[in-house]
Amino acid sequence: MKVLFLVQKEQRVILDRLYNSIQQHSECDIRWLDRDEQANLRRYFAKHVDTSAYDRILFFLRFKQEIRQVSFIRSVPNLVILEHDAYQNYITCKYTGRFSGHYRQLPWARIISSGFDVTERLRHEGFDAVFVPKGYDQTLLRDLGQPRDIELAFVGSVNSVAYSGRKALLDELSQVENLLVTRTKSGDDYLNTLNRIRFFVSADVGMGEYMIKNFEAMACGCVLFAFNQGESENQALGFIDMQNIVLYRDIAELRSKLDILRKAPETAHQIAQSGRALAESSYSFYQLGQEIVKAMAPPLRPHPAPGWLTTLRNRWGI
Repeated sequence: MKVLFLVQKEQRVILDRLYNSIQQHSECDIRWLDRDEQANLRRYFAKHVDTSAYDRILFFLRFKQEIRQVSFIRSVPNLVILEHDAYQNYITCKYTGRFSGHYRQLPWARIISSGFDVTERLRHEGFDAVFVPKGYDQTLLRDLGQPRDIELAFVGSVNSVAYSGRKALLDELSQVENLLVTRTKSGDDYLNTLNRIRFFVSADVGMGEYMIKNFEAMACGCVLFAFNQGESENQALGFIDMQNIVLYRDIAELRSKLDILRKAPETAHQIAQSGRALAESSYSFYQLGQEIVKAMAPPLRPHPAPGWLTTLRNRWGI
């Protein structure tokens, strides 16, 4: 399968190993588009792309640029959209409902979404949606087997509207526990910091899916305390409370389970080891790249009959 893979040149999260895996499992031409190129896809395609040379064209671009160019994107054949932020479609933020509105104008495109429940909701709305979760960079992150001198911590960003629930929970926890909230540089600094943490507190409050931090912390041997995203999400990922992860819905439940594990270090160690084994067996970027290629392979939906867009706009007020 010949794939043209368009990704963001400037991206906060480093996903190179995921991209490499997609390349390894398909005949993939990957292009890194800068802001100007993303902002004018029509011009980029006219100068640089022969769409007939590819079996699939995979977008992993900034959503706010995609929605501004739907009139052109409708002309792109064999389109698949990889999306790690579609959870914002179902939470209160500036993109509430906008993913659905965008996909309604591209009813033949396949959406590869990183949340199980998000994917199910998109499918219920009639979209061709496939679930492939987030994961971690197996070449960077691992358990170093060193002593853990930070008991309770979170590493990452809290400075975003989408992370307002995360910040509120961490602030509340900080009032009653000695919680370290910090940020690090990517690479060895991040690896070494995760390997110093015994209990990693993930606080993906109200997001409806588990962010990359969860899989990274598990891979590095932390005991992961994760805000519970629901039974179906947990089952899809193989998360089992107090066996390979610690799930909580509020501060009281988190502190209760933290107290149990403080008194039972062997149990905590077993949870960490089981969580690491799960991450290594299922959620490396190498494995997820292979899953993305598999998700692209089945036939896509045909383009609808002429006049479909006018009908759609009249129905939905687009």
